Amino acid sequence: MVFFLRQKKVNTHRINAFVLIAIFILGTVCCPFLSYAKNDEEILSEHRLIEAESNKTENWPEGPEIGALSAVLIDAESGMILYEKQPFERVYPASTTKMLTCLIAAEQCDADEMVSFSHDAVFDTPRGSNNIAIDPGEELTVYECLQAILIRSANECSFALGEHVGGGDRAAFIDMMNERAGELGCKDSHFVNPNGLPDEDHYTTAYDMAQIGREFFKNETLCNISLTPRLHIYPSAKQKDEIIENTTNEMLRNNSYKYEALVGAKTGHTDDAGYCLVSCAEKNGMRLICALFGDVYPYQYLDTIALFDYGFSNFDKVNISETETKYNISTKGSFYTGVDVLGNSEPILALNKNDYIILPKTVDFKDISSTISYDTDSENEAAVITYSYHDRFLGTASVDFDVDDETGGFTFDELPASVSVEKEEPIIPEEQRVVFVNIVKIGRYVLIFGGGGTLLYLFIRGIISYRKHHPNWRANWRRERRKRKNRVRTIGIHEEARRHKAEFKAESRRRKSGRKKVSRSINKKSKASYFRTR
Repeated sequence: MVFFLRQKKVNTHRINAFVLIAIFILGTVCCPFLSYAKNDEEILSEHRLIEAESNKTENWPEGPEIGALSAVLIDAESGMILYEKQPFERVYPASTTKMLTCLIAAEQCDADEMVSFSHDAVFDTPRGSNNIAIDPGEELTVYECLQAILIRSANECSFALGEHVGGGDRAAFIDMMNERAGELGCKDSHFVNPNGLPDEDHYTTAYDMAQIGREFFKNETLCNISLTPRLHIYPSAKQKDEIIENTTNEMLRNNSYKYEALVGAKTGHTDDAGYCLVSCAEKNGMRLICALFGDVYPYQYLDTIALFDYGFSNFDKVNISETETKYNISTKGSFYTGVDVLGNSEPILALNKNDYIILPKTVDFKDISSTISYDTDSENEAAVITYSYHDRFLGTASVDFDVDDETGGFTFDELPASVSVEKEEPIIPEEQRVVFVNIVKIGRYVLIFGGGGTLLYLFIRGIISYRKHHPNWRANWRRERRKRKNRVRTIGIHEEARRHKAEFKAESRRRKSGRKKVSRSINKKSKASYFRTR
């Protein structure tokens, strides 16, 4: 490089070679640490390498290989987990957030209440995101807003509905969302808007969204709206346009992904969240909820169908009162144990005939574990039996007071204090979740990119400085030579024109004085030259 800078004459080939070498060196050093946008196949391959936790349980039905980053399949009534793949991983929920928004609105409002669209509700919706083109000041009913949100995933309707439920204060509604999520059993969720638009503080988990889905899919009206393939809102005095939009859920309008057993569903998608889907299906007497996040189109539909088929094919709904053999059940269905804890030989308790568990077909009922707790909040229940298999929660069954018995009904307060024990919670696996920041790697990136940028800057400044102090004399000489040639050519043209003009004037004077005329060809040439130069 020193030799290069000392040259009086600049060799462009050497400059180009030097630039290419510098780029190659920088690329070789930095490329291994550069992040790049992964394509769909790379994302799917990476996600499919993540093993489902449920597949690690001995003798548990092996679940399908899916492309979602996080997924869970649960029984809607008991909450028992059939399939789980990073269910407690923090994810962005995208538009599946609107399930909680609609659930709160349905619980707090009447269907015919009018919702006014504020300026903020309309213009806080990003350009290009899902909307139905409502203008500020227009009004829709709560039911029409629910339709627009669940069918077309309209963001401005979510803002307006949240402001309406919050009494005009969107922040108040956000507080209601987080409070309601906690009541529904969410462990690691935080919401900052009612529609799921991207925000670092807006996150959830597949497990939490499944818990929200348990309550959402109990509402028949919300389920029916979410299954409607087309939105149709008629003009009114408060809203002048006829609005017709198709659903964003292709499980309804595309035969390839249509699922007949579907009870309800809500889609979601952003660049950060990927494709998300929370849905519910019912078959064989079981109602299952599937929540998956970070998938790739159209695998959010294919993976959901695969998980539903897996659940309905590999699990059975088992009635406890008809199957339980660990306890002595009389012909009347009353409850005994090996120890007369009640101090009464008469049957006064009975297993609830409606309680059931979800049992894998690969597991025999006698191989599962059960624990009994007498601590219950219901006055009609004497105890609760919790069933599990290898620490995996399967469901519960209550031991109720037999009010039809001749001894009459009992209340929980009448039981001896000696039978009251610590309440045993259902065994639901939960991982500790820690956000790990690799300071060393971040520092390495800063040094690499900062050093590379500094070197590139110094290189460019060196080239500029060299060109400034070592001008390209050859290029300048060529430029000056072209200027001289153009100047000589221009002067020659003007001189020739003046000569022809002088000859033409001289010929005119000869004619007037009666002198002999010049040849016709010369005269024509002079005239032509003259007129050409005027």
